Amino acid sequence: MTEPDLIHAAFRLTPEDDGALAAHLSGEFSNGPISAPPEAGFPFGGLLAALCAGGMRQGLGIEAPLRSLTVQYLAAARYGQSLHFRPRMLRGGRNVAYAVVEGGQGSKLTHHASATYGADGATPVPLTPLLAPPPSLDSLKDAPGISGPMAPRFSQHVDYRFENGPNILGGNEGKPVVERVWMRVKDGAPLDELRMCYLLDALYPPAWTAFKAPPMMTTVDLRCDFLADPTPDAAPDGWVFFEYRLLDHGLGWSVDEATAWGADGRPLALARQRRKLL
Repeated sequence: MTEPDLIHAAFRLTPEDDGALAAHLSGEFSNGPISAPPEAGFPFGGLLAALCAGGMRQGLGIEAPLRSLTVQYLAAARYGQSLHFRPRMLRGGRNVAYAVVEGGQGSKLTHHASATYGADGATPVPLTPLLAPPPSLDSLKDAPGISGPMAPRFSQHVDYRFENGPNILGGNEGKPVVERVWMRVKDGAPLDELRMCYLLDALYPPAWTAFKAPPMMTTVDLRCDFLADPTPDAAPDGWVFFEYRLLDHGLGWSVDEATAWGADGRPLALARQRRKLL
């Protein structure tokens, strides 16, 4: 199977007779290290967020742009069986609509997500400048990606061009924990909400760069806000510039955020993730 076919299959949701939508979970998108079998990890959270978003849009026929998505990871999904999504509209409106979806395998509920949809309106000039402009894509054409035996398996489906990294395993020890990187999904498709969901989580936990021996952790919830619809000018050939930043680490929790910036310096999306230290 080619790379585009593999990625398209990962995003695919198939309607079933009972109204649910089924997704096949491939071990190719495990969050475990590429040096180990897929079962050493679990299905990648960014892909699962994309499937939750896709389940609501496809299952409810929503046409308005996605503005906010919150996903709770209730239990680990397993490979070898379909993951079923059951969406429900809470309130459909002209300007704003609200929906939820539950995902599960058999009797086990694995995910709960809520989403807000709404069309854009006329606004003043936005006041959201990027703190430091991204380096040009061409200047980083030889920049390293994510590699090595500890690279997450899902990362093989993403192109990376790091500004100063990657800094995994202590590269940011004693410094602000920030990673700046251009990224795109490797299928070459234009950036959309599903691929944005994938990319907003498509990096190792930022806290790992502050420690030579990274602590184990698991995501319990992820919130994504979509600020502007990506255009070919803002996301050329699907490329987007990301800043990942650690906000807090301690008392059993780690909280980090990711911001996606278009090539024109406009913010496209942001995500905040709460992880439980194990």
